[in-house]
Amino acid sequence: MIGEYNENAVLEITGVGVATSTGLRRGVVVNIEATLRSIAQAVEAAELMSGREVRDAWVGVSGANIEGINSRGVVAVTGKGREIGQEDVDRVIEAARAVVIPMDREVLHVIPQTFIVDDQKGIRDPRDMIGVRLEAEVHIISGAVTTAQNLIKCVNRAGFRANGLILHSLAAARAVLSNDEKELGCLLVDLGGGTTDALVYSEGAPYFTSVVPVGGMQVTNDISIMLNVPMDAAERIKRESGCCDASIVEPDETVIVPGLGGRAPQEVPRTRIAAIMQPRMEEIYSLVLDRIETMGYRRLIKGGVVLTGGGALMQGACDLASRVFEVPARVGNPITLGGLVEEYRSPLYATAVGLVMLGADRLPQERRDGAKAVKAEERAGTSAFRKMVDWFKREWT
Repeated sequence: MIGEYNENAVLEITGVGVATSTGLRRGVVVNIEATLRSIAQAVEAAELMSGREVRDAWVGVSGANIEGINSRGVVAVTGKGREIGQEDVDRVIEAARAVVIPMDREVLHVIPQTFIVDDQKGIRDPRDMIGVRLEAEVHIISGAVTTAQNLIKCVNRAGFRANGLILHSLAAARAVLSNDEKELGCLLVDLGGGTTDALVYSEGAPYFTSVVPVGGMQVTNDISIMLNVPMDAAERIKRESGCCDASIVEPDETVIVPGLGGRAPQEVPRTRIAAIMQPRMEEIYSLVLDRIETMGYRRLIKGGVVLTGGGALMQGACDLASRVFEVPARVGNPITLGGLVEEYRSPLYATAVGLVMLGADRLPQERRDGAKAVKAEERAGTSAFRKMVDWFKREWT
């Protein structure tokens, strides 16, 4: 996904590229060469669409090794007149970050949840306040060092520089969740191919992060085994005729299933496909719910469940999620940024759109202004060229 600022300094999506990924399994690199080929193909397709050359990128990371914990830090305010400044905020976040993690893991994100100034709770931004003691509650997300290094190695060997790693579910949340949902409290479930990412928001900040090592490919695999069809045919059946909720399937609906090894295609009741898919999807939702209940965060999900990722496109996914989690559910489509709206307005691209948005948020202001200036120069050059063409037409025709 390629994004750029237009002449009005508004972020737009200008390129989308898709390639089959064969080098990843459950969010972890298992084949370096296959992964870098997929990256290069996807970026090349996006470059052709946008007309821009990519040099660096923000990279999404997932996998069962991702863990999220909550921590708290306390520091004394040292500013002049006990006024809290940015330096105090940085120190208290660093203090909260000082948790013991194994040597084979690294911290990916430290996200402030709330600040406390002299026992006054619920403060979002303590800067310029007067106080003696400053506390911070943060959410720390960590992952395996080798997983991160292998991803960055693939990006670098494909010819691009990795600006940094961003958790899939954080990126998807940036693209699909509203501020009201984050404030009230909601659960984001990113249904990917190899993993299912879960993220609980409450009072505007993440409180729970987890990755379940089961995803849409397990549903495809179940269809392949039960119907005796190849994986590509099973994937097509899942997308075109599959349903996660048998109760909404008409009893007389049928699906044509291709034969294997030269056998003739056969007609299968659609209820049978739903009976294969529903138990697996119930299992995925139940695994997510069990982890949330174990940590005691189910009470935070007052704003419902938001499904995103390719798995959210399966018919009946929302109805089933609403029953399992016992709260309303909806499909999360990325917000409209402009540009190629029809190309990316799908939950399939939520993470990629979120990566562009988070990457843009971290851009220095001078780079945004520079992009705006370049756009203005291009527009001026085009205008001058058109005036020249018009002059030639008037003088020589």
